[in-house]
Amino acid sequence: MATSNETIVTAVVIDEVALTLEELAHACAVEPGWVVQRVRTGVLLETAPDDHAVWRFTSADLVRARRLWQIERDFEANDDVAALVVDLTEEISRLRQKLSAAGVR
Repeated sequence: MATSNETIVTAVVIDEVALTLEELAHACAVEPGWVVQRVRTGVLLETAPDDHAVWRFTSADLVRARRLWQIERDFEANDDVAALVVDLTEEISRLRQKLSAAGVR
């Protein structure tokens, strides 16, 4: 639940649009520095040039960043723990999709 000083941001995920650092930070309701730190540690963007101005984030990056922030915020987890939780969640989702495609429930 949002407190009076929090802003809830909603967004539509569009695959064709690439977000800048500032746009991703705004969509996640975090400071750009939070995003920079996650990129530098390899949690967001697998490879990133040194120049922040050329960073572009996909809709998958947006979803991942929001999940990371939610885990960090809700469970007071550090960024390594949040990344592990998100990685495992994404892997479970991929495995469920494979099972579903194979006709296994």
